[in-house]
Amino acid sequence: MPHKIGYARVSTAEQNLELQISALNRAGCERIYSDKGVSGTQAERPEFNRALQAVKSGDTLLIWRLDRMSRSLKHLIEINYTLNQRGAFMESLTEKIDTSTPMGEFVFHILGAVAQLEREIIRERTLAGLAEAAKRGRFPGRPRKCG
Repeated sequence: MPHKIGYARVSTAEQNLELQISALNRAGCERIYSDKGVSGTQAERPEFNRALQAVKSGDTLLIWRLDRMSRSLKHLIEINYTLNQRGAFMESLTEKIDTSTPMGEFVFHILGAVAQLEREIIRERTLAGLAEAAKRGRFPGRPRKCG
């Protein structure tokens, strides 16, 4: 019988997992794994690794939003590929993506690409702003070490 395995994550210890866990419970998850204070850019997330190991053929890994699982399109696709190899699926509650259907799989790839584009645009703007500040002799952040 297929199972629903949930995964929740927040980046800082001050953030709260309750919203995600509550949504995963309402979606019928039998087991929920959660990482607290762990960035989505890190490949090593102990509870996420346990959640992936728990997913078997026919099961679905549920997440609240795609960015809770990963911050890069490449990593999202790798995770999806791993699940596909096991005959398992992924479902994102917020984006209403269910990779058990061809349309869900397609939307997953489109939204993952858009999320990565958004991160890259923010990065470019930040770097451009820092370069402009440096031209004006301003260097945000920690004071530079002399000598």
